Amino acid sequence: MKKISLYTIAIIIFTITCVISELKTASAQDLQKKYKVFNRMVSSDVEVTHLNESEGPGIAWIIGKTFTQGTIEFDEKGKDEFQRSFVGMAFHGLNDTTYEAIYFRPFNFKAIDPVRKAHAVQYIANPNYDWPKLRADFPNKYEQPVSSDLDPNQWFHVKINVSGKKISVYVNGNNKPVLEVESLVNIPGKMIGFWVGNGSNGEWKNLQIVPDDK
Repeated sequence: MKKISLYTIAIIIFTITCVISELKTASAQDLQKKYKVFNRMVSSDVEVTHLNESEGPGIAWIIGKTFTQGTIEFDEKGKDEFQRSFVGMAFHGLNDTTYEAIYFRPFNFKAIDPVRKAHAVQYIANPNYDWPKLRADFPNKYEQPVSSDLDPNQWFHVKINVSGKKISVYVNGNNKPVLEVESLVNIPGKMIGFWVGNGSNGEWKNLQIVPDDK
């Protein structure tokens, strides 16, 4: 039996690696069909969707997905970098500036300062109810702390339940919500997408949307 040279084996391994990489990485054309992106660049493989860092908020609206009420579940990852990590989910989107969102500030997960600690998870309803107005007019109502066990540099699981005007947010399978609020608006939009805040990038995977559109 003829022996295969080391050179041939190396070529085979290289070819297989390239094929696997090509299969895993979504092309720009594929991403254009999957996301309508505002103020960011999106990249993705078969498991993870990534939004890059830039000034201002950014959203990757998911084409073909709508949401009014029900449950949204996903894993997401930010980073422990002060004022540079705001990651979450936008829903009830009417356009790129009118939507509701739940997002996290991972850099506050383990904060010693109790004021920062209390600002770990946030509800907003843009454009009229962004975080500065909510913090000034309704302190500690639309943002809350999370468990210090959460690693700000690692993946964590989020479940958002929307039932009528009630919005409940759960983390890592805990039955007690980390945030529970009533919607401040009645936006007729149904778009849903991955959201990042000013100067932030982020990653998401394992998205599940279970609508309850009664």
